[in-house]
Amino acid sequence: MVIIGVALIAAGATAMLRPLADGGGTLTGGAMEIPASAGTSAPQPATAPTAAPMAPSTPVRIEIPVLHVSAPVIRLGLSTDGSVQVPPLANHNLAGWYDRSITPGQDGSSVILGHVDSFTGISVFFYIKTLRPGNEIEVIRADGSTAIFTVDGVQKVIKATFPTSVIYGNVSYPSLRLITCGGPFDSTTGQYLDNIVVYAHLARARAPE
Repeated sequence: MVIIGVALIAAGATAMLRPLADGGGTLTGGAMEIPASAGTSAPQPATAPTAAPMAPSTPVRIEIPVLHVSAPVIRLGLSTDGSVQVPPLANHNLAGWYDRSITPGQDGSSVILGHVDSFTGISVFFYIKTLRPGNEIEVIRADGSTAIFTVDGVQKVIKATFPTSVIYGNVSYPSLRLITCGGPFDSTTGQYLDNIVVYAHLARARAPE
């Protein structure tokens, strides 16, 4: 269900992200600086996840308390060239759920994309590279429930060898992937050369209030 157009999904997920610059167009370098805590292998839960999967419901908002992130989540599909759509670049506080992945809280891997920055400022996922195991991510869903995930770790991957089957492939428990850009910047193509991927698993569910 998830692995559709493998190469195009890997490229399209973040192809439109751009580097932060000052008023004169000079790169500030913030998104190019990746913490040493971001490894090159896919992080795994420290203990086997035990939370029961939730019924399907589309995400409408994502909150990351430790980063003070609170952003609407829109639905993303595939572009006409087969690549994954991305949120509008002009809206810095907006994330997008890839609708070929499961909804957050179901068994499998739910994927939410967000920009890192642009020439006008930092964007919603700029700081996700700093997340640490144990940090929480809350996804509010259309039915009013909230899927609360615990971060397992952060991975840095090279776009040219993007491990699509690992990141987009379903696992046997409810999991979440957050994807943005970072690392070295290619001024010729106008793209970062790496992706930053946060892995998390469902810790608990909050019923509608």
